[in-house]
Amino acid sequence: MTGNAQDIPQLELEAVIGFNGYVFSGLRVHPDREHLIYPLGCTVILKRIKDGKQEFLHGHTNNVSCVSVSNSGCYAASGQVTFMGFKADIIIWDYAKRAIYARLQLHKAKVEALSFSPSDKYMVSLGGQDDGSIVVWNIETKQAICGSPASAHSAGHCLTIQYSNTNDNVFISAGHGTLRVWELDLPNRKIRPTECQTGHLKRVVKCIEIQEDDQFVLCGTTSGDIMKVNLKTGLLSGCGPVKQKHSRGVNALKILKSGDVLVGSGDGRFALCSGTTFKTLKHVQLEGGVSSIALRAEGQQFYVGTEDAQMYRFSYGDLEAELISTGHNSAVKDVAIPFGSSELFATCSQDDIRVWHVDRSKELLRITVPNMTCNALDITVDGRSIISAWNDGKIRVFAPESGRAVLVIHNAHSMGVTAITSTRDCKRIISGGGGGQVCVWEVLQGCHRLLVTMKEHKAPVTDIKLKSNDKECVTASADGTCIIWDLVRFIRSQTVCANTLFRCVCYHPEEYQIITSGTDRKIGYWEVYDGSAIRELEGSLSGPINGMHIAQDGRHFVTGGDDKLVKVWNYMDGEVTHVGVGHSGSITGVKVCTNNRTLVSTSADGAILRWRYPHPQSSS
Repeated sequence: MTGNAQDIPQLELEAVIGFNGYVFSGLRVHPDREHLIYPLGCTVILKRIKDGKQEFLHGHTNNVSCVSVSNSGCYAASGQVTFMGFKADIIIWDYAKRAIYARLQLHKAKVEALSFSPSDKYMVSLGGQDDGSIVVWNIETKQAICGSPASAHSAGHCLTIQYSNTNDNVFISAGHGTLRVWELDLPNRKIRPTECQTGHLKRVVKCIEIQEDDQFVLCGTTSGDIMKVNLKTGLLSGCGPVKQKHSRGVNALKILKSGDVLVGSGDGRFALCSGTTFKTLKHVQLEGGVSSIALRAEGQQFYVGTEDAQMYRFSYGDLEAELISTGHNSAVKDVAIPFGSSELFATCSQDDIRVWHVDRSKELLRITVPNMTCNALDITVDGRSIISAWNDGKIRVFAPESGRAVLVIHNAHSMGVTAITSTRDCKRIISGGGGGQVCVWEVLQGCHRLLVTMKEHKAPVTDIKLKSNDKECVTASADGTCIIWDLVRFIRSQTVCANTLFRCVCYHPEEYQIITSGTDRKIGYWEVYDGSAIRELEGSLSGPINGMHIAQDGRHFVTGGDDKLVKVWNYMDGEVTHVGVGHSGSITGVKVCTNNRTLVSTSADGAILRWRYPHPQSSS
């Protein structure tokens, strides 16, 4: 039984940790002033500012590439990317009902930008580089009115689009050497462009912001300066700052009521600039390039999103940054939950390990090792150490409260450390490497000793699990074998072979069986005693299974993989009991908390999802 998502009960999604900071102007404040709207993978998230409660808009089939909100707040819209040759969806959401109002399809491969007209009558959409067209939509009839190529043949492709603040028939597009004012001629169903004259200035425009009275347009460029263009005449009226330009380009702009301008640049500098000369008055350095600026109310408060998946809140008076949300901006490789505790969990990715609070979804600790990738991690049973496996061949042990490095084992594996675990007595670490070796290390106070290297696998070790008495362990490898090792005599006691690249292995809590999974999409049950196959289940309809975990009572287990579904299985029946739909990247890890209340899953798009576990522990 593979479990089609339609007829099986759905897992309840409690919270999502993450934010796609690479979507320019992706972070928005809804006009009701109570919600933030932002994308993560193929989901659009509504987050209440007051208490952080999240709601989810599901409907896209691939990553969301742009987000827009109408002036009245009745509608939100989002566009997505898709594969070459296919049409990319635009979804208009009915905000009050939190439901799809219309699904529009015309652009190929990607929707670059969206903008609503001031009275919510029309919406204009811009296709990506492979599409290169602008389409105006009638929101009431849900039909396209007209379309046109976004830029002239002599110019480059268009990057952004913005509707006028007062006129339903005027909008502006800009990009590589192109800046145009468009006028909608509704009776003839045509849009007519007027080229803006920027003289000898040749710029790539990343973002546009129109003054409230539609007098001037400010254009942020990749050269780090801001062009000011008269909207009525289409002529350049100024360009600045003349000297200290914004490093790595201007990514986001917002005009305040006072006339001053908020500028976010690609090097993470967030600045308040003069509205006339564009000189910097105040600035703050943030983590990651600024990609979004969103004003709340009249601009007394504003929210800033960066490419490092961080969100900040500012007040107009002091320009003090308050970090309100963090997330991974690259694939999450592994997740670990401390033994006997369900309040915390740890995740690892490129450059860092992070410890999170389960209920508040808040980052408590970040351990950074620049330019290295952490492939796997484990928390010792006594909770005193986080042990981690890194692609530079080192095993690093950190203190979980301070993040201080307690121990580093250099050159543990020549082709990177790929799997790791620790014994119950916390005195030994067992690690697997990219060359197939399994090493047993003795860890003493502040020092370490290699006890034995066991070399039977011919490909990277992908997973290691220990028996509760520390006398036996099982390792899974991409060479198509799982080996059960005797950790007293350090010899192989049993081998399991299958025509697959094994990704994960688990002991049943009673430890007489193991279950395995990998690239053949099958879940195998095996006898520990003699390595014989008991049965095989079809685990997924598409793609390998990357993560697996058995609940402590042994009645259910959880899997996740490239099909982006979290599945809860009954161990004895081999039936899917619940399916979790919400990930938009391949799932890389799943874990059930010790108290059987929470399920945590991580994915390749940097998202961490928290689900309510559907089978709480029985009193028996």
